[in-house]
Amino acid sequence: MILPVEKELRTALGRFAGARIEHDVRPTGRTSQALEDATYTLCVMTGTSSAEQALLAAGALLHRLSADREGSIQEGARLAA
Repeated sequence: MILPVEKELRTALGRFAGARIEHDVRPTGRTSQALEDATYTLCVMTGTSSAEQALLAAGALLHRLSADREGSIQEGARLAA
């Protein structure tokens, strides 16, 4: 699987959260469509088929990206020393 860019994944998560809140507070056809679109995007980015799976996968991906970034920083510091 191709890993999404961290910024894009965070943007998709934010869009999903905003759509979910707006739909829960004031459900309309527009908010339903926005939530469906945000869910689809998140599922495609994470290779999953439901919002619940996508959120779990996104959390794991963010953890992995953070660990990779931390490892790169430590490796750069080690090489610079």
